[in-house]
Amino acid sequence: MSKAKSAFFCQNCGHETPKWLGKCPGCKEWNTFVEERTEKTPKHVVSFSRSSQAQQAVLIQEVQKSEESRIALHDFELNRVLGGGIVPGSINLLGGDPGIGKSTLLLQLAIKEQLKVLYVSGEESEQQIRMRAERLGLDNPNCYLLTETNLQQVLLQAEEVRPQLLIIDSIQTLYTDSVESSPGSVVQVRECTANLLRFAKQTDIPIFLIGHITKDGTIAGPKVLEHMVDSVLQFEGDRHHIYRLLRSIKNRFGSTNELGIYSMQGNGLLPVANPSEVLVSIGSEALSGVAVASMVDGIRPLLIEVQALVSSAAYGTPQRSSTGFDVKRLNMLLAVLEKRCGFRLAAKDVFLNIAGGIKVDDPAIDLAVAMAILSSNADLSIDKTISFAAEIGLSGELRPVNRLEQRLGELEKLGYKKIIVSKYSKGIKGHKHQIEIIPCTKIEEVVRAVFA
Repeated sequence: MSKAKSAFFCQNCGHETPKWLGKCPGCKEWNTFVEERTEKTPKHVVSFSRSSQAQQAVLIQEVQKSEESRIALHDFELNRVLGGGIVPGSINLLGGDPGIGKSTLLLQLAIKEQLKVLYVSGEESEQQIRMRAERLGLDNPNCYLLTETNLQQVLLQAEEVRPQLLIIDSIQTLYTDSVESSPGSVVQVRECTANLLRFAKQTDIPIFLIGHITKDGTIAGPKVLEHMVDSVLQFEGDRHHIYRLLRSIKNRFGSTNELGIYSMQGNGLLPVANPSEVLVSIGSEALSGVAVASMVDGIRPLLIEVQALVSSAAYGTPQRSSTGFDVKRLNMLLAVLEKRCGFRLAAKDVFLNIAGGIKVDDPAIDLAVAMAILSSNADLSIDKTISFAAEIGLSGELRPVNRLEQRLGELEKLGYKKIIVSKYSKGIKGHKHQIEIIPCTKIEEVVRAVFA
């Protein structure tokens, strides 16, 4: 009887060592090594449709180009994030927090698109999936369901059904008999993904994988998993709000700057065609501490509402709290307002919130954040027809932002009259929009223009 062999793998990057180490030499993380059995036993190997032949080196000029048509989807948000549809033979990884709607999004894709789909689930029973599919609106007569965790059986069924799309929910529940390890381990996740990748490339069947994430927000399993797949999609949002954001972190066949927005309703995830209308509150009364920012997430212009509350600190140390905006950048903006502009905010509690429960990182909303804080501090409201788009430097100057033309088009569509930008922005002269552009160089000029 052969002796069982084992090795130690880093759960963060997949680095392999023969013995346990406290610090990983690959990713420099501590206490990430786990022991896994690596003894391989001869098992049945699934044969793919194409015969695997040894490849020979060819000149790049001699490679024959082929125009592969994408599979267009009726879900225009997912269609745009993927770069125009699903590429045949691609493998796509979808990650997100528990309960955010990953399974719901791909189940909708399976039951509403008129494609031959094989939906493989290792987490739910057939009855549970059928009940959820009926609630979402079962509309695809060619949707096959398989509740299986053995990879060999999954590939055998995929060869028999020959679907146009294969969905795996989730990659952490699959296991292969060729590896003596538990499902969800580093070795199993890497081996199963490698087999699925080889199957997708040899059969031209696109595959969607659902991946769990860790407490740090990264996809569970070895980091090499994200390098193996063709695209990595991140599904994020606050479970207490109805809006979900679908971001493209990696995409070999399209842009990584795309963003899709969904609304979680009782009948599933509904694409939001015009998110600016739902992210900005529509009300007749102007309130203090509210400013509208014109931001661009990727290549998509959005209008968001920045809400601020400034009050006297009840205790010795003032509080700085932010939801949807970086706290460190908030502290920097408060220091600029204190040092460069003379506003006394060091002894004030400052609370900031981005309406709608979304997270933003566009520096163009700096001016809107500063104006919302000053509006709440002085208890003066800002005209609801004014929006802001400028980055604030450490000396208090306004820095220009990109894609100004797209921001103006979005503002004009929603009926805004004015926008305050940096004087050094390109394209402010000779613009063809009906919006009044107010160029400024310092925050003091913006304060005089808004509160005059």
